[in-house]
Amino acid sequence: MNTRDILNAAKEELTSLDSHLIDVLDIKRPTSLAYAKQLAKVISKLSPLLGNMIEFSTVDLLNKHDWCNMGEWIRQDPGFPDALFKSSTISPNPGIEIKAWFPFATEITARFKDSITIFSQDNIDMALIAWLPENVIWGKPKIIDVLVVSGKSVAEARDAHYHRPPDYLVFEPEDTSNRTSNLQQTNTNGYKLQADKCDVKSAIAFVEKWGENALEYSPTPEYQQRLRSLYGQFVYRLDTNYAKIDRIEHKEIEQFKTHVLNTEFHGMTIKQWSNILSSKDEAKLEYALKTLL
Repeated sequence: MNTRDILNAAKEELTSLDSHLIDVLDIKRPTSLAYAKQLAKVISKLSPLLGNMIEFSTVDLLNKHDWCNMGEWIRQDPGFPDALFKSSTISPNPGIEIKAWFPFATEITARFKDSITIFSQDNIDMALIAWLPENVIWGKPKIIDVLVVSGKSVAEARDAHYHRPPDYLVFEPEDTSNRTSNLQQTNTNGYKLQADKCDVKSAIAFVEKWGENALEYSPTPEYQQRLRSLYGQFVYRLDTNYAKIDRIEHKEIEQFKTHVLNTEFHGMTIKQWSNILSSKDEAKLEYALKTLL
């Protein structure tokens, strides 16, 4: 087996987890309608905690597969990727960056900021795990569906979507290869031109001198230097929403999102449940919650 064989086998394991309950936490059944209404309003606040626990349990699930003594999956926290297949015989070691998605949230808030340069060997996939409490607002976390795609494809889609000089710049991390592993930087960042604080026409003219082909994004030091020259002459701000998975327009992720939101769950689609739980229509909310109690 090689790196891709390991990743393909891991993909099969993960994508077969739909309807799987993860025994990391159990939200108790509400004892009254009033309690259920309050729980419905705050359930999304549990998603960061449960999402992290799902990442841990995913590694345990992967290690239940027979890897023929070639290695084992380990959790890297901190570190990239989240799950690494540690092996002395498979090189490069395969990895999976795990992102948990709570579909009742307004969007897929997980970010994918890692530099395209990390994926040069195409040995790292990204797993997007959609989950909900098994009874909509109570019970154990239940995996609704799982998408596994090439991490390289996600980074490429992100860079192609955001990179629009002079309006928007994507910067690679600085070279930190001489630092210890825990201090090395791997994340890109996005910067938006502040049109009200600088001469936009001059910024456009600055970029036009690069030539048409030079507008395509590149992580090379030479191209990054061009961007930094632009950044140094005009006013930009750091985009705090940069690289949210829901915004990078990756075709497979968009299809997966639509599929999950249209999935039937306790008598309604997940999208319908999401709308009801966030609705200010108390009567509609109460009626829906009664079906769960």
